Amino acid sequence: MYSKILVAIDRSANGNAVFDTALALAKATKGSLMLLHILSNEEKNSPQIPTLVTLEYHPLHGELLEDYWKQWQTYEEQGIDLLRSYTEQATNAGVSTEFTQNSGNPSRNICEVAQGWGADLIVIGRRGHSGLNELILGSVSNYVFHHAPCSVHVVFAPVALKHEVPVVNQVQVVH
Repeated sequence: MYSKILVAIDRSANGNAVFDTALALAKATKGSLMLLHILSNEEKNSPQIPTLVTLEYHPLHGELLEDYWKQWQTYEEQGIDLLRSYTEQATNAGVSTEFTQNSGNPSRNICEVAQGWGADLIVIGRRGHSGLNELILGSVSNYVFHHAPCSVHVVFAPVALKHEVPVVNQVQVVH
């Protein structure tokens, strides 16, 4: 049924659930995985480039930029390490797996990689933004759902209330 499954990996709390879901689907369908991590300033804990205002008034602006690039290189390396770890887990489970790390807009990047690789399913997480937050921040999963060249499986992890333990719900959307 699904022979080529693209898995959009990030460092969110939902990232493990996305990978586990994709791995289970690949094992069940004897499919292969393409793990994709997007380097983006939208991802939590990504390095933030100093603003022009900061650079203009900061006497050590060269050092600020150098520090930013060092942080970005570390961020890139951590992304590759994450992908290698997931690839090793999938390979040990008998699933053919490859990975790529790109930079740029996550929404468009996911759809472009799916198209180029010939994916027949995208597995992606959803952060649970709604209302004004979704309007302002956008929704990668919503964009992918509406622009993907193939079926999309959304792994939803609702935002936990202060005294709740998060529960992962899965919603499969096929278009």
